[in-house]
Amino acid sequence: MTVKEFNLPDLGEGLTEGEILKWLVQVGDTIELNQPIVEVETAKAAVEIPAKWAGKVDKIFHPEGTTVEVGVPIIAINTDPSGATAAPTPSAASLAAVEIAGDAPVEPGMIGGPAPGGRTAVLVGYGPKTTAAKRRPRATAATVPTQPPATPVAPAPVEVAAVEVAPAAPPRPVQGSVLAKPPVRKLARDLGVDLAGIAGTGPNGSITRDDVLSVSAAPTAPAPVTATMTGPAAAPRVGREERIPVKGVRKLTAENMVASAFTAPHVTEFLTVDVTRSMKALERLKTKRDWRDVRVSPLLMVAKAALVALKRHPMVNSSWQATSAGAAEIVVKHYVNLGIAAATERGLIVPNVKDADALTTRELADALNALVATAREGKTSPAAMSGGTFTITSVGVFGVDTGTPILPPGESAILVFGAIRDTPWVHKGKIKIRQVTTLGLSFDHRIIDGELGSKFLRDVGAFLEDPEGSLLAWS
Repeated sequence: MTVKEFNLPDLGEGLTEGEILKWLVQVGDTIELNQPIVEVETAKAAVEIPAKWAGKVDKIFHPEGTTVEVGVPIIAINTDPSGATAAPTPSAASLAAVEIAGDAPVEPGMIGGPAPGGRTAVLVGYGPKTTAAKRRPRATAATVPTQPPATPVAPAPVEVAAVEVAPAAPPRPVQGSVLAKPPVRKLARDLGVDLAGIAGTGPNGSITRDDVLSVSAAPTAPAPVTATMTGPAAAPRVGREERIPVKGVRKLTAENMVASAFTAPHVTEFLTVDVTRSMKALERLKTKRDWRDVRVSPLLMVAKAALVALKRHPMVNSSWQATSAGAAEIVVKHYVNLGIAAATERGLIVPNVKDADALTTRELADALNALVATAREGKTSPAAMSGGTFTITSVGVFGVDTGTPILPPGESAILVFGAIRDTPWVHKGKIKIRQVTTLGLSFDHRIIDGELGSKFLRDVGAFLEDPEGSLLAWS
């Protein structure tokens, strides 16, 4: 046989480690090239890693919940299970066929190609790791059940570290074989719930959050609880205090916000606007034949307003960058990668619509809907969260009027809009009930002065007050 060790690849954007979120295969499984084998959570996203080789799973080095550095072996695959290319013996000749991580170069990426389900299984490396992360304790290979090559007995499944299985109990199915979204799997892992024993009530028998919570709350199935910041409010409290590890998306968000807040001098301005006409325009849009199946929300109108205003004030779509000579320069972007801040169960993420300024209004609507749906499913890729140039965040969905957002690193401005409320408003000399919202613009005062920031915010407000008139006047 020929056993090859597969290292955790560079998942992009300089990430140095990832947490084994879910094994999608087990020891003894026969796998195909580019078949997803493991789900890994990084500081930016949860991604499925495809197999680099076809063959049979010989060993799994790390259980779920373990944090592994890039370049460390995570799985061993027997690429010649039939033994057709070699006559193995338990001697040095057999060991010579195994690729040891220390003797092989670190894999910078993954083989591309279509994966099952029509997905493109491509993970692009962004160069070698430059900063070594502090290695966390991880399980040794002895803690994970393996299948000896010469033993015909069926392999034992991979054990989840938080669950103790009695020796006499029958093997339980791997959780990867059940239908459940990544946030639901994470919740189950945090609550110590085995998904394999749950009857799903969701679409196609999938397991939902309520299914997991109902099992975790049952008196016949007690389980240790590790609370998370995004966990359910109904989760039982343990003791008088909780210790919540800061990792993944929350860790990266904290680092970015601290760096941004103490690097770029922030200024925030506010503007209250009457958006009644914009809301009526959206309602008319929904009646159009080509728009009947499209989800239309106020976010679409705000995004369109921002894109129009950015075209009139391109300096807002820029970044401050230090040069190698110790000086600095302003980089003005002639494209808009429009970021949309999204609150997910994994934390705050900001995926962006690439070249949003080149899209039609219908294309922009489709792109925003796809972005939101992907974020809710926990499937946003690292590439989708890199390269943003301008960001919009909505606090109105939480019933809040406005806020003072912190700039995403590398951007010079972020727009926030609040709840749209029926408000007494002076309209054409009379007090009427109008739909009103409050906009907020935070910007980097090194690049955008008060005049530019005010003009940009005023243009966004003017568009929302009268979208048809603004398009006619500015186009």
